[in-house]
Amino acid sequence: MRIVDLHCYPNTQPWIDCQGPYVKALAEYWKREWSAKEEDEVVRDFAEAGVEAVLVALDLEATVGTPPCSNDYVAGMWRRHPERIIQAWGAVDPLKGEAAIAEAEHAVNDLGLLGFHFHPIMGHFAVNERRFHPLWEAIAGLGVPVMIDVGTTGMGAGMPGGLGARIRHAHPSAIDDLAADFPALTIVAAHPGWPWIEEMTAVALHKGNVFWEMSGWAPKYIPDSLLRDMRSRLRDKVMFGSDYPSMPYGRLFEEWGEVGYSDEFLEKFFHGNAEAILGL
Repeated sequence: MRIVDLHCYPNTQPWIDCQGPYVKALAEYWKREWSAKEEDEVVRDFAEAGVEAVLVALDLEATVGTPPCSNDYVAGMWRRHPERIIQAWGAVDPLKGEAAIAEAEHAVNDLGLLGFHFHPIMGHFAVNERRFHPLWEAIAGLGVPVMIDVGTTGMGAGMPGGLGARIRHAHPSAIDDLAADFPALTIVAAHPGWPWIEEMTAVALHKGNVFWEMSGWAPKYIPDSLLRDMRSRLRDKVMFGSDYPSMPYGRLFEEWGEVGYSDEFLEKFFHGNAEAILGL
């Protein structure tokens, strides 16, 4: 079965470096090292797991002062390994104003990236802030989708003040507002969205332009209510993502296999919906 992984970080030194203080904080929170691999090792991880990866760029320059793991960087990895990396989500920082719009145009028009990923908690913003409307108008005009993290994160967790991040920035209501204001914009919510899973379910069901990928969580910890909705009323909305390198592929596939989904549903979840919704 084809497996499209919608949420893979480069896991190389430029990606580690761009996270600044979050690296040490996450290592303490997870009680394990958060270290870089060489590019060829990363590609080998994808090949051994049998996944076709969509990379995710990251820009936290406005909040932690580090150079981005840039759109040009993830595009370069994609171009060098097209047999295993099939596309990439770009990153633009809404706090950069006009520069963010210019970078969005470069990422799509010059690099051919799929769309853009946003991490509201780490970026210290909510996507429904009206000051960002020019950016959303530009992205919608480019005709590309966005992927937006929803729910809490391990980044900054357990640290005093959460390193200044606010988890409320990633509440599903922000995605609901964005979807209502920009109905032509395809929005993919990233992660199950705890502690607001029921709210995210409501948004995904209500807004025809909102979809959902389930990265970053071991399937055995996803609530039964969501696992049930995935196989029924959300079956055409949900897609697979891993949040690589957060969790081993072996564990993810073993636990998804234990849920008891039909092959028909898994075909949709692992690749069919990504093909239909995102053209992958």
